[in-house]
Amino acid sequence: MNPSLGRPILFYAAPATAQTAIVARAAIISHVHSDTMVNLAVFDANGLQFGVTSVQLVQPGQPRPEFGNFCEWTPHQIENAKNPDTPVVAFVMQRKTADALERIIQKVDEQIQISG
Repeated sequence: MNPSLGRPILFYAAPATAQTAIVARAAIISHVHSDTMVNLAVFDANGLQFGVTSVQLVQPGQPRPEFGNFCEWTPHQIENAKNPDTPVVAFVMQRKTADALERIIQKVDEQIQISG
């Protein structure tokens, strides 16, 4: 599966300790470096957004890395990729929501340019 701008994905932060559970966070791809490396706009449990750069994208069937941040496709996306003949349901977004997501992606890109 090839990453592209605006696609939803699951982000996993590197655990602080070996005892810390790995928790999935909702994210949106904000920049594609390659098929295995992306920048993300990540959302915490309260819906607050933060940017993470150079995140390894683990493809279905590949092992998760032992260390560091990584991201994976959602189970829904993996299932759809396995069954390409499945009808696709259109995702309709209100204009305000689309504009808000665009502003978030722009802010993440600006922060990446400032820090990079």
